[in-house]
Amino acid sequence: MQLKIYNSLAGEKQIFKPILEGNVGMYVCGPTVYSNVHLGNVRTFLSFDFIYRSLTHLGYKVRYVRNITDAGHLTDDGDVNNDRFVKQTRLEKLEPMEIVQKYTVDFHKVLDMFNLLPPSIEPTATGHIVEQIELTQKLIEKGFAYESNGSVYFDVLEYNNRGLNYGELSKRNIEELFANTRDLDGQGEKKNPQDFALWKKASPAHIMRWNSPWGEGFPGWHLECTAMSTKYLGDKFDIHGGGMDLKFPHHECEIAQGKACNDIEPVNYWMHANMLTMNSQRMSKSTGNYILPKQLVSGENDFFEKPFHPTIVRFCFLQAHYRSVLDISNDAMIASEKGFVRLMEAIKILNSITPKDQKESGFNLQDWKTKAYDALNDDFNSPVLIAHLFEAVKFIFALKDEKETISTADLEDLKSTLHAFVFDVLGLQAIEENNNEKLNQTLQVLIELRNQARKSKNFDLSDQIRDKLLAEGIELKDGRDGTSYVLN
Repeated sequence: MQLKIYNSLAGEKQIFKPILEGNVGMYVCGPTVYSNVHLGNVRTFLSFDFIYRSLTHLGYKVRYVRNITDAGHLTDDGDVNNDRFVKQTRLEKLEPMEIVQKYTVDFHKVLDMFNLLPPSIEPTATGHIVEQIELTQKLIEKGFAYESNGSVYFDVLEYNNRGLNYGELSKRNIEELFANTRDLDGQGEKKNPQDFALWKKASPAHIMRWNSPWGEGFPGWHLECTAMSTKYLGDKFDIHGGGMDLKFPHHECEIAQGKACNDIEPVNYWMHANMLTMNSQRMSKSTGNYILPKQLVSGENDFFEKPFHPTIVRFCFLQAHYRSVLDISNDAMIASEKGFVRLMEAIKILNSITPKDQKESGFNLQDWKTKAYDALNDDFNSPVLIAHLFEAVKFIFALKDEKETISTADLEDLKSTLHAFVFDVLGLQAIEENNNEKLNQTLQVLIELRNQARKSKNFDLSDQIRDKLLAEGIELKDGRDGTSYVLN
C-alpha cells in the first residue's frame, strides 16, 4: 500500500510523493519558551515524533526540523505589556535569555521523559535574525510588504489582488475577513486590518531588540518559521506540521510569505494534530481543568488516582489518531496501563517460547503484517495499528497455553516485527521494576495491618510488626498525620 497523508490544504488524503525520492523534509512548529510546556503541546510533538518514526521505519531518510521560538512578539494590539517574554521576565525577575534557557531545558526534559527523538535540526528564532531581515527586504522589493513608522507589514490585499489566495488553508473568505475585522493596532500603521507584522518597531520598554534597515525592532512570529524552514529544507519542501490551533493565522501567513517571496507553493503536505481535552473539557488554567506533564507522571494532581509512567501516557496518546480530539481521564489512563502491561507480558512470553518443529503456524503472519503496515500507511493510523498488535498478543497468549502453534521462521519474524512496531515505531519503553516503589507498597500494607491491630487492641501483634521492621532497619513513627517510616 502506498503511503497516504491527510493534507489540510487539500482537505483530503493524498498519496505521498516526496520531492526527492526516498527523502523527506519535514518542519514542525516548536514551542515558544516562556513557560513550562503543557500537556497539549506534548500531544502535538508526540504525534509528530510518531510520524517521524513511522517515516523512518518505512524507509525514508528524514530531515526533521523543529524550531524554538525564543524571541518575544506582540499580540495584535501592539502593547509591549502583552509580550509573553516581557511578562515572564517581570514575573520571575530574570533576563529574557534566562527565561529562554530555563524553559528550553524544561521542554527538552519533558520530551525526553516521553521518549521523543530529537529533531535533525533545532534552530532558534534569535539565531536567524539576519535571514528574517533579508526575507523582509525581499518582500518589500517585490511589493508585498511596506514600511510604516519603523515597522514592516505584509500587504494581504496586494497579495490577493495579484491572484493569490490568503485564506486558502483555513478556507476563509478574504472579503469577509476585511469586513468583520477592525484595526487592533491602535496606531494607524497598517493599510488593512488583516496585514500582519513582518518586523515590529521596538518601543523603549521592549527588551529583546535588534538593528534593522527600519530601525531597532524584532521579527514577527510568522516570519521566523518561513525563514528557518526554507533555510534548512529549501523554498519548497514535503511536510509542514503543527497543532490545529496554528492553522490560522500562523500557517496561513507562512503560505503567503513563501508564495510571495519564492513564487511557489512552499509546502506539499500540511499536517495538523488535534487538541487534547481532559475529562471531556478543554484544558485551561482559568477553569482549573489543567495539569502539567510532570504532574501526571508524579501523581501530584487532583485528577488522577495514581502516578502514571511516561510510557503509559505515550501509549494512551497513541490510541487516538493524531487528527482526532484526544480526551484523557483517570479511567482512560487505567485502561491504557492495563493494555500496556498485557502488551509487555506478551513480548516477554514470545521471547521465552521455544517452537516445536512445525511446518505451519496457526497465525497468518503475512496477513497480519500487511494489515499493520496498511494502518501505518493510512495517514499514520496509530489506533488501528495498536488494534492489530493486540491480535498478535491474543495469539501469543494462545501459544503460551499451547492452543496454537508457530514455526521457527514465523516465530523469529513475529518477534522482530512486533519489536519494531512497539519500540521503534510507537516509541514505547519497557518499564523496569521499581524496587523502591515495591518496598513502599509493601510497607504501606504492613502499616495498615498494624493500624488495624491497634484498633482491635491486639497490641502484641502491633508491637511485633513494629519490632520486626525495626530489626530490619525500618523505624515506624506515629504522628498526627498517621504513621510514616524511616530507613536506618
